[in-house]
Amino acid sequence: MIRLDRLEYHIREEMNKTAPRTMVVLHPLKVIITNLKPGMIMELNAKIWPDAQLDNESSFYKVPFTNIVYIERSDFRMKDSKDYYGLAPGKSILLRYAFPIKCTEVIRGDDGETILEIRAEYDPSKSTKPKGVIHWVAQPSHGVDPLKVEVRLFEKLFLSENPAELDDWLGDLNPHSVEVVPDAYAVPALANAQLGDKFQFERLGYFAVDTDSTSEKIVFNRTVTLRDSYAKGGNK
Repeated sequence: MIRLDRLEYHIREEMNKTAPRTMVVLHPLKVIITNLKPGMIMELNAKIWPDAQLDNESSFYKVPFTNIVYIERSDFRMKDSKDYYGLAPGKSILLRYAFPIKCTEVIRGDDGETILEIRAEYDPSKSTKPKGVIHWVAQPSHGVDPLKVEVRLFEKLFLSENPAELDDWLGDLNPHSVEVVPDAYAVPALANAQLGDKFQFERLGYFAVDTDSTSEKIVFNRTVTLRDSYAKGGNK
C-alpha cells in the first residue's frame, strides 16, 4: 500500500517532464472580439514546453487567433474582486500566448441570468499588463467551430484512504469519481493525437488519449490534476 497522493506526486513529476503542453476549454463561453475583423486569422506560437527557446521552432505549435474565441465559463464572473484573476465587466485579462482582452459588454439570455456571450476588445500593442492569464481556444476560421473532443475527468474512486479496512467498502465509492465532458473545445493541433499520447492541458491537468477514441472524436482521460489547477492563472 502507498498513499494515493504520493503516487500522484510522482506521476506529476514524470509527466511535467514528458507531456507536451496544449489548450482545451471544457465549458466554453463565447467571446466576440469587436475590434478584430471577422475572417482575419493570426497564427500565433504557443509553447509545447515551458522553457522553450524562441529560436527553436520545434518547441512551439501554432494556434489560430480570430475574432471569436472561447474561454472557460469559470474564468468569467459579473462581480470582480481583488483575489479574482479571471475576466469581469470592464476588466482585462491576458489570453495565454496571445493578447490582453477587455470585457466591454455581456449578452444575456431571455431569463436575464444566463450569459450567452461576451463582447471584448483586444490590445494589439500588448501595452496592457493584466495580472490574470487564462487559456482559450479560437474558431480556426470564420464560421467554423473549434475541434470538439470528449474529456473524462476522473477523481478518486473511494472516499477514504483505505476502503479495505471498511465493512461496507462499496458504500465508500465516490459518486463523483468521473465527470464526462462530451463537447470540449481543443486547439487544432490535437486533431493529430494518437492512442498513447499524453498531454498537459494548461491549467487543467495531465491527460492521455483513450481507446474509445474514433476518427470522428478523440477521447481524453485525465490522469491527474495539476497542483494548483486554478491558481492565479497560467499553468504550474
